[in-house]
Amino acid sequence: MPKTKPSLTAQVVIAMLLGIAVGLLLNVSGLNAAGSFVNEYIVNGLFKAVGTLFINALKMLVVPLVLFSLICGVCGIGNLSTLGRVGAKSFGLYLFTTAIAVATAVIFALTAGIGQGMQASTDAAFTGKDAPPLLDVFTNIVPTNPINAMANGEMLQVIFFAILAGISILMVGKKAKPLIEGAELANEVMMKMVSIVMAAAPYAVFALIAKAMAELGFELLSVLIGYVLVLVAALMFHLFGTMMLLLKVLTGLSPLRFISKMRNVQVFAFSTASSNATIPVTLRTVTERLGVNNSVASFTVPFGATINMDGTAIMQGVATVFIAHVYGVDLSTSDYMLVIAMAVLASIGTAGVPGVGLIMLSMVFVQVGLPVEGIGLILGVDRLLDMIRTAVNVSGDAAVSVIVAKSEGKLDTSVYNDPMAGVTKGDIVLDEAVERELAEMVANTHARKN
Repeated sequence: MPKTKPSLTAQVVIAMLLGIAVGLLLNVSGLNAAGSFVNEYIVNGLFKAVGTLFINALKMLVVPLVLFSLICGVCGIGNLSTLGRVGAKSFGLYLFTTAIAVATAVIFALTAGIGQGMQASTDAAFTGKDAPPLLDVFTNIVPTNPINAMANGEMLQVIFFAILAGISILMVGKKAKPLIEGAELANEVMMKMVSIVMAAAPYAVFALIAKAMAELGFELLSVLIGYVLVLVAALMFHLFGTMMLLLKVLTGLSPLRFISKMRNVQVFAFSTASSNATIPVTLRTVTERLGVNNSVASFTVPFGATINMDGTAIMQGVATVFIAHVYGVDLSTSDYMLVIAMAVLASIGTAGVPGVGLIMLSMVFVQVGLPVEGIGLILGVDRLLDMIRTAVNVSGDAAVSVIVAKSEGKLDTSVYNDPMAGVTKGDIVLDEAVERELAEMVANTHARKN
């Protein structure tokens, strides 16, 4: 019998399910009570340490990967007008899908009538933070110190500097060829580092999910079950309905193939609850599994992770209706239109700000006259829902990347349609007989070419 073991994707999914089971068991059994050994040394000790190390390792790769990949991408496009088209298409699609997302959420929430008859009482408190003015966001895109921008993870500034560096290299011409080769080599090294870090993914995913579930439990979910179910339903409808319909109509490609190849990215996004931390995994999947040329993916993926907030916009729509019903505030059609407009603008204006989802929500509440402290009602379940909406966000980044690449002739459809494209020995272990057979096939192919 050949020696095989589950693929990396299967290992991660198994780890996630085990993490959910273990976390809920610790919560329901009371072993995770405050001050207990399990709470202090297992959940907030071992689990927290393993999860934090993994997220930090992913974040460590983000800036250099985006920098080198984007420089290579701009040089690979080789045409400034094409670069402009890619940017305009990406920006327009991201804003369009955000508007559709929040409109869908409002319709779902109003239809379900969530929050009606619920008492507006909570032990949790929330103090809104001021989001940066939209004008400041645009002026701050240009970094005064690119090294400082990289150190602080200011992604819009890093993207601007990388694009400008790529354009400058193109303008220099042949003399800059060693720089291009160096950037390509550095990008290849960074992708190899992604593979190394991902080897620890199953253990990290187990720790992250187990900690989240141990702290959440069933009690809080039962109180807010209506809010949670409607929000999850809206998120799933947007991902599997709206985005897949858009993908099919604009590209003619199979949505099922897309979903099957995105499982790895979605699990990582769910575990880390961070689009930025998932950039290395998203970029690798979009280029190697979905066939998007790096010249497009290196722009659309980090750009989408920064401004594309479909999942967060859906949360805003559902939460606005929920809190309005709880506090007995009647919102007009114009108020809901304002919510949609605010969600689209805030997806740009709060880019790169920690806790972006709740900041955006507090902005919306202020504009439509809802009490900001009402956010305290949903704080307890926000971690779980943040994980789900991040998975929706990164799926949207990948879908837009495929759509833009297809429109620019930068998509390898043979890679997209091949279920095994981009699968490496890190993803699935082959037995020796299969490895020899593959090696012979490669050797024969090279012999025929020669």
